[in-house]
Amino acid sequence: MSIQHTVVFRLSHPASSAEEQAFLADARSILSGIPGVGGFTVNRQVSPKSDLTLQFSMIFADQDAYDGYNSHPSHLGFVADRWETEVADFQEYDFVTL
Repeated sequence: MSIQHTVVFRLSHPASSAEEQAFLADARSILSGIPGVGGFTVNRQVSPKSDLTLQFSMIFADQDAYDGYNSHPSHLGFVADRWETEVADFQEYDFVTL
């Protein structure tokens, strides 16, 4: 059963700044390159109802692929080096199709 992993977040950088663009480009390059990651997208929130302004979404074929992503050195490094220092707030959601 596939898993859709979604993280909605707000960066500490201003929208459309060079810092935001660098973070998003690095995330796309690093995270989408991890084995098992499919359908990686980066989206911007357009509703004023949420202060979480960006989203990463990706699909994993199964729990093993998702677990492999979570423990992969590239994911762990990105979280430690970038996510923990540049993300102001976030929510994480993982869905399976009913």
